[in-house]
Amino acid sequence: MGPRNHHLSLSLLLLFLLPPECLGAEGRLAHKLFRDLFANYTSALRPVADTDQTLNVTLEVTLSQIIDMDERNQVLTLYLWIRQEWTDAYLRWDPDAYGGLDAIRIPSSLVWRPDIVLYNKADAQPPASASTNVVVRHDGAVRWDAPAITHSSCRVDVSAFPFDAQRCGLTFGSWTHGGHQLDVRPRGAAASLADFVENVEWRVLGMPARRRVLTYGCCSEPYPDVTFTLLLRRRAAAYVCNLLLPCVLISLLAPLAFHLPADSGEKVSLGVTVLLALTVFQLLLAESMPPAESVPLIGKYYMATMTMVTFSTALTILIMNLHYCGPSARPVPAWARALLLGHLARGLCVRERGEPCGQRKPPKSSSSPQPPEGAAGPQAGPCHEPQCLCHQEALLHHVATIANMFRSHRAAQRRHEDWKRLARVMDRFFLGIFFFMALVMSLLVLVQAL
Repeated sequence: MGPRNHHLSLSLLLLFLLPPECLGAEGRLAHKLFRDLFANYTSALRPVADTDQTLNVTLEVTLSQIIDMDERNQVLTLYLWIRQEWTDAYLRWDPDAYGGLDAIRIPSSLVWRPDIVLYNKADAQPPASASTNVVVRHDGAVRWDAPAITHSSCRVDVSAFPFDAQRCGLTFGSWTHGGHQLDVRPRGAAASLADFVENVEWRVLGMPARRRVLTYGCCSEPYPDVTFTLLLRRRAAAYVCNLLLPCVLISLLAPLAFHLPADSGEKVSLGVTVLLALTVFQLLLAESMPPAESVPLIGKYYMATMTMVTFSTALTILIMNLHYCGPSARPVPAWARALLLGHLARGLCVRERGEPCGQRKPPKSSSSPQPPEGAAGPQAGPCHEPQCLCHQEALLHHVATIANMFRSHRAAQRRHEDWKRLARVMDRFFLGIFFFMALVMSLLVLVQAL
C-alpha cells in the first residue's frame, strides 16, 4: 500500500472514530450521511437496482494541451480533462433528512467506477487519475473529473509534409462490460477546446466525437465506444524558412552554371557544390521524417531538384567538350549550322562582336586577292630574259605552300569558332530551360503554403 492510500485510509478511520460532538453542524450531517451511505455499500458491483438494467455513462473530454507528436514512432501525447457521469442507485438520500445537504465529495476509490479505458493506448503506464475525488449528488448522480496524460497511437501521413494535416483518434470504451451492461455516450458533438493552450507546431481544427457500437470476435454482445478525432494542421512557417527556402534559392542558383564563361573553369564546380548542398538538406529532412512508403512533398521537391542539378552538370560537361574541341575538330554539321547557329542563335540573341541581335552577319568571301588594275601579268610564251620569274619555280612553290597553310589555319580557326559559338548557343538555351523548370517546381511547392 502506497503512502497516499495509507493517508486516505487513516483519514477515513478518523472520520469514523471521531465523535459527532467534535464536528460542526454540517460536519455532523456529512459524517452521518457518509456512515449511512457506505454502511452496506460495495464498489465491486455495478450500482443498478436490476442486474438486467443498462447503466448509462456520459463521457466528456476537454483538450488542454498537445504535449508531443512523435511522427517517427507515431505516438500522440495529450493532456486531457476527462469527465465521466453516471447514476449510482445505492448512493441516494433525502436532502431534508440531512439538513439540506445535497452533494458530498469523497475519494473515487470508495465508489464504483466504470472501467473506461483508452483503446488505442500506446504505453503501459497506468492512468494517473485514480486519486481524484468524485462528486455525489442526492439523486445518485456521480461526477468524476480527472486530468490525464494520454499516449495514443496515431497513423501519421507525411505525404504532404510540411503542409500536412493529421487525424488522430482517441477511442474510449469499457474494457469488460458489454453494451447491455454499460452504455457510453459523448456529451455534445465534440470535445471542448475552451482551455486549450496553443501549440507552436500544430493548429487544432476541431475534435469531433462519434459513438460506435462494434461486435468483436471474442464476444457475442456489442461493445459501444466513443471516438474523439483530433484534427490537426501543421504550422509550416518554420519548415518553409529552414528547409524549403534554402532549397528554392539553391535550385535557382544551379542553372546559372550555364551562364558562366567556359574559360572560368568553375562551371562544373558550381553544379557539384549545389548538389552537395542539396544532399545535406536531404539528410536533415530524413532525420525528422518517419520511414514510410509515401515520400513527403518536400522530399519529392528535393529529389526533383537534385535530378535537375545532376542533368545540368552532365550537360555542362558536354558543352565544355564542344567548347574545347580544338582546331582539329571536324566542321559543324550542316543541320546544326542551319538549326542551331542560324535560327536558334538569332532567337536567343547569341551573336558575334559587332553583329546586331536577331541578324546574322553575311559571311566574308574567301576569294583570292586580285592583282591591281594596270599591272602587267606574266606574259605567255617562251622567256628570253635570263632573270625571268619562270626560272624561280622553287620560290613559287614555297609561296604556294605558305598560302595553303595560312588558308588551312584560317579554316581550322573558323571551325573552332563555330564550335565555340555552338557551345554558347547551347548554354543560353539550357539556361532558359533549367531556370524555367526550377522556377515552376519552386512555385508549385510554395503555392501549397497559401
